[in-house]
Amino acid sequence: MDCAKVGKLILQLRKEKGLTQKNVADALNISNKTISKWECGMGCPDASLWSELSSILGADIQKMLEGELNPNSPDHGNIRKVKFYVCPLCGNILVSTSPASIFCCGRKLTALIPKEVKEHSMDVQVMDIDYYISFDHEMRKSHYISFVAYVADDKVFLNKLYPEQTSAVRFPIMRGNGKLYAYCNHHGLWEQSILD
Repeated sequence: MDCAKVGKLILQLRKEKGLTQKNVADALNISNKTISKWECGMGCPDASLWSELSSILGADIQKMLEGELNPNSPDHGNIRKVKFYVCPLCGNILVSTSPASIFCCGRKLTALIPKEVKEHSMDVQVMDIDYYISFDHEMRKSHYISFVAYVADDKVFLNKLYPEQTSAVRFPIMRGNGKLYAYCNHHGLWEQSILD
């Protein structure tokens, strides 16, 4: 670990948050001289402080240990490159449209890769100005569809489903081609194209 790089990053993050050395020191129950030492590269935080320090400064621990925050590539608005992530512990659903480091419950998540699933079928019908999508799928706590997403043009519509709920959703009809994504807690993510 390069203490000079780490210290420079701590200083940068502290200033971005509008915090003084004393603010950070008080939050960590240490002296502000210790913060000054870190920022001057004359030492690094103790392992027991990293979690709270990353929370105070709003940065990922791993990136702080490396002493640099590398920004993601700019998102150029290509919604067709949408990626879905599901936390295996809490079930949170996260979405990105360009490469990103996604974390939940302290774990780095990997993007779900759509598969061809033959166990479940989607029935898409046009009703008024919506697509009505229903599934031949059980909805029990042990096996259910967690979410359905419709990606078209510059929008992502995401509908969270819960066990013991009906396995059907409605999305507004969008011009052009779109894709439906559904995530089963046993079989993963699958997709189907929709053509207008």
